[in-house]
Amino acid sequence: MNKILEEKFTGPLAWRADTPLPNDGFSVLNAKCQDEIAAVARELRDNPLPIEALRPGDFDMQACNALMAGVRDTVDSGTGLTVIGRLDVAGMGEEISTKIYWLLMSMMGRPVAQKWRGTLIYDVQDTGARMAPGSVVRSSKTNSGTGFHNDNSCNLPPDFVALLCLQTAKQGGISGIVSFESVYNQMLDEHREVLPRLYEPFFFDRVKEHAPGDEILSVKPIFEIDGRHLHVNFSPGLVELGYLRRGEEMDREGRVAFDALCKTTDAEVFCKAFEFQRGQIQVLNNRRLGHRRTAFRDWDDSARKRHLVRLWIRDSGRPFYQG
Repeated sequence: MNKILEEKFTGPLAWRADTPLPNDGFSVLNAKCQDEIAAVARELRDNPLPIEALRPGDFDMQACNALMAGVRDTVDSGTGLTVIGRLDVAGMGEEISTKIYWLLMSMMGRPVAQKWRGTLIYDVQDTGARMAPGSVVRSSKTNSGTGFHNDNSCNLPPDFVALLCLQTAKQGGISGIVSFESVYNQMLDEHREVLPRLYEPFFFDRVKEHAPGDEILSVKPIFEIDGRHLHVNFSPGLVELGYLRRGEEMDREGRVAFDALCKTTDAEVFCKAFEFQRGQIQVLNNRRLGHRRTAFRDWDDSARKRHLVRLWIRDSGRPFYQG
């Protein structure tokens, strides 16, 4: 039987929906940061350069560097999340705002590929496409709601996930965040007997994000121990698709454990809800928190359609999709 964590988590990341967070979970771009950002924005307008070529060390941004060091500490070893507010998207424009966002996130870690073909900057927008078994369509390209999950749980999850809001939806698209440490504590109380199975492998559909001819499924546990840290690989849809594409039923012990975890994670007592405002940046610990989005309805004007820009941050390995 696999070794499992038997003690409950008590640190700053073991929060629930009603747990007060420092500064309500926000990190403020103070006047010094805003002055630096305005100066860099002028430089970027006068000196065009592809976004991937931008490096924080090429600009005088001491206040922003100090802020992002605090963000890194919060997301890495504190509550696991923060909302940075906010960039003046209306004043700077979407292109310059995205470049500033890239610089800020590069201060806290290294952006890495989000697709096998090397995409570093990923637009979260509804394209009108719909998900189907075996397709390459991701929920991030639809207006459908998503369940709680970790990004890229089927391959190599990034350490941190960041989202910049360039445009909000007309209705819906509410972000939900859950602490897996609190979920784990509840599982110890109510479903201790099924926990060992969650440390054993499950099949995940890799949504065709792999080299031609590579395995279409990955095999990994949902819970992994790294010292005293619990790292999570959780995406219910990809697990269900994994077994569907393999052509077999999940084993009985796996089904019971998986369903108990899904039910516990979905309990509203754990979920902190957040409604994006234009220019805000949400940064999450992707290995220890889960996130979701409610379905949304967009504006008729294509220029106003909901638009988030996602970055994945990971310092280990190489910046390739598979590390």
